[in-house]
Amino acid sequence: MGGRAQAEERGGNPADTSEADPRRWKALSVTLVAGFMSLLDVTVVAVALPSMQRELHTSAPAIQWVVSGYALTFALVLVTAGRLGDALGRRRIFLMALTAFVLCSAAAGAAPNVTLLVVARLAQGVAAGCLAPQNSALIQQMFRGAERGRAFGLFGATVGVSSAVGPVVGGLVLTLAGGEDGWRWLFYLNVPVGALALILGVRLLPRVEPGRRERLDLPGVALLGTGVLAVMLPLVLAESGGVRRLWWLFLVGAALLVAFARWERRVGARDGQPLLDPRLVTSTRGYAAGAAIATLYFVGFSGVWLVFALFFQNGQGYSPLRSGLAVTPFALGSAAGAVVSGRLVERLGRLLTVCGLAGVLVGLGTAGAVLRLVPGGAAVWWAAPALLLGGLGSGCVVSPNITMTLRDVPVRMAGAAGGALQTGQRLGGAVGTAALPGLFYMVLGHGGHHYRTALAVAIGSGLVPMLCAWGLAVYDWMRDRRAERRDPCAPEVSHSHTHAGHG
Repeated sequence: MGGRAQAEERGGNPADTSEADPRRWKALSVTLVAGFMSLLDVTVVAVALPSMQRELHTSAPAIQWVVSGYALTFALVLVTAGRLGDALGRRRIFLMALTAFVLCSAAAGAAPNVTLLVVARLAQGVAAGCLAPQNSALIQQMFRGAERGRAFGLFGATVGVSSAVGPVVGGLVLTLAGGEDGWRWLFYLNVPVGALALILGVRLLPRVEPGRRERLDLPGVALLGTGVLAVMLPLVLAESGGVRRLWWLFLVGAALLVAFARWERRVGARDGQPLLDPRLVTSTRGYAAGAAIATLYFVGFSGVWLVFALFFQNGQGYSPLRSGLAVTPFALGSAAGAVVSGRLVERLGRLLTVCGLAGVLVGLGTAGAVLRLVPGGAAVWWAAPALLLGGLGSGCVVSPNITMTLRDVPVRMAGAAGGALQTGQRLGGAVGTAALPGLFYMVLGHGGHHYRTALAVAIGSGLVPMLCAWGLAVYDWMRDRRAERRDPCAPEVSHSHTHAGHG
């Protein structure tokens, strides 16, 4: 019994004593394609909002729900969906969610009016939120040791690149499709890709049944869901004055989330089955720090791309495609950095996150200064190397931080842990996408001629939470170093952290 518990706490799966699945890398590619689609849909649709509004003859606040509604329902279900995957089987939840995502994409593409489009997007967000936590949980289930770091490297590349290339993909699809209804292809393209991923998923994803029948913590679901909803609703309605009108919901949300934490602690103390086990935060080394780093990072990371789009399209007169291409160096650097860092995280541990955050701070800060000071179209070319550096740094943040945050999480809690981590990312992203464009417009003022100054101020503000994340990463790294010096032989403080995969 002791060996079984020890294996489970180290991240292994005591119920799974078989050899590694020879199809695991092919299975990973299926989950990454599905994850890329769902995360891309957070940003890719934003560039098409003007054409949607014109064709559907609706107002700007109504059409904004196409983006904000998706982001809202995506975040609401992450933890619950992760817990369902832990309890009922990740393969089952993944395939059901992917099927729903494909159907909702088709419905959104065919929507004859804005009401049905928003309903389809809300449902699509639920499906995407059910998909997302299964990705990280399946990686922990299928991979061990050094392979797990490489798998998380690819997963991190998917997360980072999908966010950065959304404007590029959206602009390219609109250019190729043409016409006022070209935006529909942003949704239709998900159908064949998702259907192929579904067919391959049925064949390749491992069939590992949960070890015991578990009940869903319904009070916990209610408290967490209403708490996240209360915090996010003013943010997703920020462009229509949501923060000003609904500021009191932040207080309600904070109270509900505190009540959720107290309830989960009570359920855990009674040997119940909490939705999110408090031990993830209190006893799982690296989880609390990693989740906080991710949340702070995504506050700046998510908001910066909207600010760039506003600057290039409204301030410089770029098309959506050209605007996306202007920030492509960051996307390329992010992809390269994530793949390389997946191989280095075993050796460097949290130090990799520290260096990556420093690269993002220097890269984005330099890019903001160049775009502020260098006149004309040449500024984009001068900013490209800085954006590339920032992208390389970002690839060394997102991917290693996922690995370091989830490395010691028991496989039986992998779905809920991954869902909570991504909920923090979504909350951070909601704050950033509301606050940074707001600052941009505030500096721009009524005259509308100070685009370069507005860009510099917004980017500088986005770097503040990233700097806080860097400080937290430095603290976590130094704590690991002190623990290692006290007990160099202890596996739980080694730089490699490979014990997370050898349960």
